[in-house]
Amino acid sequence: MPSKVRFTSFILLFLAFLIPSSDLVAQTKLNRISTVNRKDGKGFVLRYHLSEAIDSFKVYNPQNDLIQMKVFGNDIDTTNLRYPPLSDTFRGVELFEIENGYGVDIHLAENAYYTTQGYSDSNKKDLLLAFTRSTQQRVSVITSRQEAIDWIPLSSGKDLGLDISPVNGEYTYAKDKLKFDVVVIDAGHGGKDPGNIGYKGTQEKEVTLAIAKKVGNYINQYLPDVKVVYTREGDTYPTLKERGQIANLAEGDLFISIHCNAFKDPRVRGTETFFLGLNKSDTALETMQRENNLVLQSEGDDHLHAKVSDQDLIIYTLANSGNIAISQDLAVRVEEQFKNRVRRKSRGVKQAGWQVLYEASMPALLIETGFLTNRGEHRFLTSDHGQSLIASGIFRAIRDYKVEYDKIYEANTTLGGRD
Repeated sequence: MPSKVRFTSFILLFLAFLIPSSDLVAQTKLNRISTVNRKDGKGFVLRYHLSEAIDSFKVYNPQNDLIQMKVFGNDIDTTNLRYPPLSDTFRGVELFEIENGYGVDIHLAENAYYTTQGYSDSNKKDLLLAFTRSTQQRVSVITSRQEAIDWIPLSSGKDLGLDISPVNGEYTYAKDKLKFDVVVIDAGHGGKDPGNIGYKGTQEKEVTLAIAKKVGNYINQYLPDVKVVYTREGDTYPTLKERGQIANLAEGDLFISIHCNAFKDPRVRGTETFFLGLNKSDTALETMQRENNLVLQSEGDDHLHAKVSDQDLIIYTLANSGNIAISQDLAVRVEEQFKNRVRRKSRGVKQAGWQVLYEASMPALLIETGFLTNRGEHRFLTSDHGQSLIASGIFRAIRDYKVEYDKIYEANTTLGGRD
């Protein structure tokens, strides 16, 4: 071996010892796949236990007894992978190597009918696939739109001379969906539903729409890479379910529902921000009632009446722990902005089972911007200046979260090396 080659090899070997292992690209380890049944008997959740978050994924439902996934990630290691036990419904899972990741076949019983939805668990870096029991008719509509994927040609496409560019295209598309680039803004109430009636007969629906549009304008102006979608832009009334559907069809990354509060006692004031969860806010309400001897005026307020059952919330939490964690983080950011920057009294961050949040399959907040029954807050919330300050507080919370989110996304993209 020439001396120059030997010297170069020695230098490279020496540098390898100097470089900390943390500076090397970490391999993603898929340790095991597990299943857990839902307590209500309506389905189960399949969990991929991962050492690092994957880049992206895509779910297919070509047959009632076959669910397929494309899981994209950097050099996923499946050595000694532990598989879940079989059951009357779950009949097994198979993995196939494809470019940029793995193809997955999940086999169900022939008489099983489920709808499926995938989630990234941001707390544990795991990937979750929720199965919800459905009807044969509903599943037939879904499966009629898709065909089963033949993984073997995809896996050996280079050897067979096949065009596998669609895999790369779907990888890029799925990965792009992980970007924070769509915010859905819901102005509470509207149309036939005026919402709370405040001082001097002010209708909540008018104030929420004005604030919602100001939040959207701030996003359009200062975050041009983020698309704004409104559930309503005029005096219309989308149902609670329709608001969630609008958000889901837009593939939103965040859903924000804007409201104004009301109490019988006009002295009560302050903001509060809710995220979806078991209704712990009842305790806060009881405490507030004891201390202030107040009674909440909820008659006619649909978002207060439309609550999700605790059982449904437990199921939602199981499949959406990442979304709930993000929602809580954002709720804290919003209230901090209201308190420290907008100089409003904050009543804190709370959990509640609002239907409008449950319908949106993404991080979601319900923001009570103040009390229209309080004269001071009424003046503030109905003024252009006050609405702008509230909107700017909501915007800054979104902006600050996006900055941190983008740093994590870019780091994952760099590690993935797949662009």
